[in-house]
Amino acid sequence: MALSFFDQFMSPTYLGVPLVALALSLPWVLYPTPSSRWLNNRLLTLQGWFLNRFTQQLFLPLNVGGHKWAVLLASLMVFLITLNMLGLLPYTFTPTTQLSLNMGLAVPLWLATVAIGMRNQPTAALGHLLPEGTPTPLIPVLIIIETISLFIRPLALGVRLTANLTAGHLLIQLIATAAFVLAPMMPAVAISAAVVLFLLTLLEVAVAMIQAYVFVLLLSLYLQENV
Repeated sequence: MALSFFDQFMSPTYLGVPLVALALSLPWVLYPTPSSRWLNNRLLTLQGWFLNRFTQQLFLPLNVGGHKWAVLLASLMVFLITLNMLGLLPYTFTPTTQLSLNMGLAVPLWLATVAIGMRNQPTAALGHLLPEGTPTPLIPVLIIIETISLFIRPLALGVRLTANLTAGHLLIQLIATAAFVLAPMMPAVAISAAVVLFLLTLLEVAVAMIQAYVFVLLLSLYLQENV
């Protein structure tokens, strides 16, 4: 029973073929494509309003050079939110609970922000490794510490997203199992567990959206340092 709790995080296969590619391509099928009409329906209008507001808030502190990332980061935001929300449905697989996938998203994007900073303003990019006014004896130590913190950033991005979603899914499964097992013996406790399960599910919906936003927000902050 204890080991079966982690079966939900295993990559699904069918006849030996991994279905991760299908899970990753599904979110783009669910969204309607913009039409050439002057007036769109309510769903397209809401979708456009959400993307406009999100892009405006995200890129407000960035200069014009960072606005080229608007399409990429907005698409990544929608992609992560959709994957996280679909993972809350029964009998589904959440690709963002896999650390390999999250690191595959975090490392290239973080590396791109660092490369942009080293190409456009190498002096300012390297200046982040040594705060101004540092005493001379502390310079080597601070450079090592700042370099380590710089390389830890993509790891923190991937681990944060993986840990939050994995913990939420485990809690939901544990409380659902407890409610199912206790229903014949202690109905009152089972009902209380079911209420807690409902509230936890609402919390996980919020966590699914917040973690996607935090992932993209941190990438935009890394980009802000290098443009």
